[in-house]
Amino acid sequence: MTRSHDDITRREAISVAAVAATGLLIGGCTVTRSTLSTASGLESSVPDLIVHNARITTMQRPGHEVGALAVAAGQIVAAGDDKDVLSLKGPQTRIIDAGGRRVVPGLNDSHIHIIRGGLNYNLELRWDGVPSLADAMRMLREQVARTPQGQWVRVVGGFAELQFAERRLPTLDELNAAAPDTPVFILHLYDRALLNRAALRAVGYGKDTPNPPGGIIERDRDGNPTGLLVADPNAWILYKTLSLGPKLPPEHQMNSTRHFMRELNRLGVTSVCDAGGGFQNYPEDYAIINELHERGEMTVRIAYNLFTQRPQKEREDFAAWAGNNRMYQGDELLRLNGAGEMLVYSAADFEDFKVARPDMPGSMEAELETVVGLLARNKWAFRLHATYDETITRALDVFERVNREAPISDLRWFLDHCETISDRNIERVKALGGGIAVQHRMAFQGEYFIQRYGKQAAERTPPVRRMLEMGVAVGAGTDATRVASYNPWTSLSWLVTGRTVGGTAMYPDSNLLSREEALRLYTGGSAWFSREETRKGRIAPGQLADFALLSDDYFSVPADQIRGIESLLTVTGGQIVHAARAFAPHAPAPIPVLPEWSPVGKFGGHWRVAAGASPPPFPVCCPHGLTSSPLGRDALGGGAGCSCWAF
Repeated sequence: MTRSHDDITRREAISVAAVAATGLLIGGCTVTRSTLSTASGLESSVPDLIVHNARITTMQRPGHEVGALAVAAGQIVAAGDDKDVLSLKGPQTRIIDAGGRRVVPGLNDSHIHIIRGGLNYNLELRWDGVPSLADAMRMLREQVARTPQGQWVRVVGGFAELQFAERRLPTLDELNAAAPDTPVFILHLYDRALLNRAALRAVGYGKDTPNPPGGIIERDRDGNPTGLLVADPNAWILYKTLSLGPKLPPEHQMNSTRHFMRELNRLGVTSVCDAGGGFQNYPEDYAIINELHERGEMTVRIAYNLFTQRPQKEREDFAAWAGNNRMYQGDELLRLNGAGEMLVYSAADFEDFKVARPDMPGSMEAELETVVGLLARNKWAFRLHATYDETITRALDVFERVNREAPISDLRWFLDHCETISDRNIERVKALGGGIAVQHRMAFQGEYFIQRYGKQAAERTPPVRRMLEMGVAVGAGTDATRVASYNPWTSLSWLVTGRTVGGTAMYPDSNLLSREEALRLYTGGSAWFSREETRKGRIAPGQLADFALLSDDYFSVPADQIRGIESLLTVTGGQIVHAARAFAPHAPAPIPVLPEWSPVGKFGGHWRVAAGASPPPFPVCCPHGLTSSPLGRDALGGGAGCSCWAF
């Protein structure tokens, strides 16, 4: 059964008003069982779950903490001190002693590609967070030995060469030695891909294969492909080549998606906004997530945007989708969130900072206005990929024209990325009622930006502090799984410390956030982008029961250890979806990994730090304590040293 946005909002307003009327919106007051029943409007008079002896960051107001919370029928019904909340327990209430650990609202990634990522997760060897190339290549060799004939070993983004202690990618010779017969595909961000000889044979790239539009096949002196594919001026060649690999059958895609959701749960993620993606077709590629929703097997809430796949036919796509679908159709687990992030291909400014900023074609404004006008007249929310201020200026010119004919201020429209947005354009976004979703792409590409544009230009990429000062709605996310890692703690570390995964300090203090400010962007901030801020982002009566109990105290752990945090207990809608270590007895039943040779079965996902250990230090490779490397596309035949090039 689906509900309209108006239906959801009406029910939320009644629920929150009822809770407020009972006095349950405070922490530490006396709460009676009869009050609980009246406040929640639930059939049961007792909580299903109580977590106590905790340090619960409620996000209700700055610095607010309580010691316990109670859950009934999927929502928070009380938050206060241990004595008051425990007085509500009944004989069937599950009681969990948090052991004094930190609890935060469930994290909400406002820009991730979870639907596409889920379909492929079990096929991919993840190098996210791996501290050395030696470790990465050991993993690759082990996976090669496990992979059956006809299948590939693929590393599909989520890492950066400068995160490795060696400060480089593997050479093509190293890949060919590690896998002489098994195809290997390694995607590095959206700038290049490495294929061994077996992969070149599998995709059919030879001496006579021409360079496709939007890419370069590097060749040796005899004209034969070397195995290096370069994205220039866009990533089409990388997308296309990856799409030529084997795919999972539907049963395995469902298993893969469940494992990816559980991996996000392990990191404390309970909600996301899916930004569509290249080669993610609607409705065909949404069949798996819809089936999981029908089966009741979703553990992450998804608000999804629809991404056009057909250049020059974008308006046709959106007209059909707007005619056949309603905004926010679905429920609190899976709901339509509008259009984007691709609205028209002529407005897509590719974010490879190793190459010059692309100039958008002269047709951009007319094509964008046709689509945005259609969306505005149909009252559809929309999001737009926009990296550079030059593109943003032209897009806002279009939005302002459309707004005069069909107002967009109430549509919850927003821009994604905005690494170089100016103050003037931030003002224009606010005047039109828009928001800005930021991601930690610079944590993976910051050194390349500095090399091209200089350290001063990089100091506000993006200017998150200035966005907040100017009163724009801001949410945080990752843009995973290819151009960055899906780990929200890597992103939170970047927001707080300003450091890349390679260790480079990019920002002055004036563009850093406090830990609470950063967490707010990952909770209530991101909820704005799916029009759900009245239902999630806080631990308070009337909010959805989504929260995470953390391995380390986010507010007191040394800043360089934030990136090593994970969740020990994650709850979505009152259901425990992940539990580990001391809380492992509460864990849901394990899911087998399909296929059995999947890298996930051997290595899991993101690199894990052993219990009680600190994450590896940021790599440092020069006498000044700075991190730098001259590695370029012509360095793939060998190693690379340090030259302090960026400073």
